[in-house]
Amino acid sequence: MATDWLGSLVSLNCGPTLGVYQGEVSSVDQSSQTISLRQPFHNGVKCPVPEVTFSAIDIKELKILDIRNGNARTTSNTAAKGSTVPVAVPKGDPRSVEKVNSPQQCSKSYGERHLDALGQPKGFRRRHNSWSSTSRGANQATPKKNGVKNGQMKNRDDECFGDGMDEGLDTDFDFEGNLALFDKAAVFSEIDTTERRNGARSRGTPQDQTPSRYRHDENILEAKPIVYRQIIVPQPGPKEYCTDSGLVVPSISYELHKRLLSVAERYGLTLERRLEMTGVCASQMTLTLLGGPNRFTPKNLHQRPTVALLCGPHVQGAQGISCGRHLANHEVEVILFLPNFVKMLDSVTSELTLFNKTGGKQVSSIKDLPDTPVDLIINCLDCHENTFLMDQPWYRAAADWANQNRAPVLSLDPPVSGQGHAVEAKWSLSLCLPLPLAEGAGRVYLCDIGIPRQVFQELGIKYLSPFGCKFVIPLHSA
Repeated sequence: MATDWLGSLVSLNCGPTLGVYQGEVSSVDQSSQTISLRQPFHNGVKCPVPEVTFSAIDIKELKILDIRNGNARTTSNTAAKGSTVPVAVPKGDPRSVEKVNSPQQCSKSYGERHLDALGQPKGFRRRHNSWSSTSRGANQATPKKNGVKNGQMKNRDDECFGDGMDEGLDTDFDFEGNLALFDKAAVFSEIDTTERRNGARSRGTPQDQTPSRYRHDENILEAKPIVYRQIIVPQPGPKEYCTDSGLVVPSISYELHKRLLSVAERYGLTLERRLEMTGVCASQMTLTLLGGPNRFTPKNLHQRPTVALLCGPHVQGAQGISCGRHLANHEVEVILFLPNFVKMLDSVTSELTLFNKTGGKQVSSIKDLPDTPVDLIINCLDCHENTFLMDQPWYRAAADWANQNRAPVLSLDPPVSGQGHAVEAKWSLSLCLPLPLAEGAGRVYLCDIGIPRQVFQELGIKYLSPFGCKFVIPLHSA
């Protein structure tokens, strides 16, 4: 009787102390109540000895994984000795209450025994309970209704549907037993040993553990703490701004702003260079406000945006004319308003000459400005020093037209608060460092006009550029 189990694969659960052993049964001694396993595995790891012998007292649970000459079904037996194995047969079968002691009988299902009765060869075994037509041979075809109806048809039906239910489906998965096969401590110890040998970080405790793997957005280099106040001026203005990344940008007085431009001009950053840089930055911001790449495409050439440019006879007016020239070069319909003056600044005259070569429209009267709303108004009427211009008729007329046009307004280099703003702006673009602007200036932007760092240092300003990869950045009230 005991020799019938030789060669079968079994799993012996010897409790938490000894663990779980698996192997092939090599001998069973009923007198001494022992069982021996050939090529054993202990907790999933192959044992160094070729054979291990167990006493029945040490075995808590015995599972039959594979029976010799069986169909490789998993059978569970919780008793260590002297127990029988139930055979799963269809309901109503007279053998449903039969207890079978032979492993050969236990390994056969009802369907296989039924096939043996029909004369099928004993070596016939199926890989799946449901046999599809794709697994048939080349000479086998799906039987037709007008084919052989009795013997052959019956055999084919038995081949497909004669197999009994798998006993393994009624057996719950043993999570605890399979988890015991994995020795977590041994695996982690081997990983630590390998990392130390390769010079990698050790695992350590969770408190002081440094992660050995990083996400795609993490820096593996230890970064210095971020200093958000990177610009320090000797006499800061009444307002402070901050960038999108949190850097603090203090405001400065107009006197310090004028000294900064004077020192930069002494080192070669002339007015013409500043006008060109300001025009480029202002035009880039304007193109973005007009729609950017979504609007400026070859398919939208018939829908050119219209920009009204209101300029005065001063440096701020020259900056606006420079911006209008770049906008006209980018297929924007620019209407430049500049009143007629007997004498203008040389910078205004030179910029006006270049603008007239772009095909843009220049008017000197408010009546020539369009009555319908335009896409954007750029306000360059105000000046930092000549505040008397606000009393001029042309200034008041231009400001009234801008307020009545209902188009959004961009103010270019507006004056400090306290001087008044005749035109309500939605955006304002400051140069280099912002001035303390009034609430009517709208949302403040800052542009880089290329002043070197040592120019700031010469005036006692600790300066680190807040622009990053851009030339125009938004500022927020701190």
